[in-house]
Amino acid sequence: MSRDGVHTVSTGERRKSDVVNDKMQTISKNKGHLSVVIGGLKRAITNYANQNNIPFVWQTRFHDHIIRNQDEIKRISEYIEKNVVTWQNDELNTE
Repeated sequence: MSRDGVHTVSTGERRKSDVVNDKMQTISKNKGHLSVVIGGLKRAITNYANQNNIPFVWQTRFHDHIIRNQDEIKRISEYIEKNVVTWQNDELNTE
């Protein structure tokens, strides 16, 4: 361990876990932000999938949209509910 408390390997490089811990320290300063909540949720789901040998990956891109009225929320809600069943035919599916 170096003087600054960071573990090093024999080559002097930082361990991956230390880099991740530093990143989490930076993120934790932003606690309460929506991005931190979403990141925690995604992390928990990914860990659960990995621990239970469930093949799983996150969609790399997403579509951001402000919902402006009841018609839009109804349309978007229906899309979300049907998404799992219709994903193979979805225009946003890049698989």
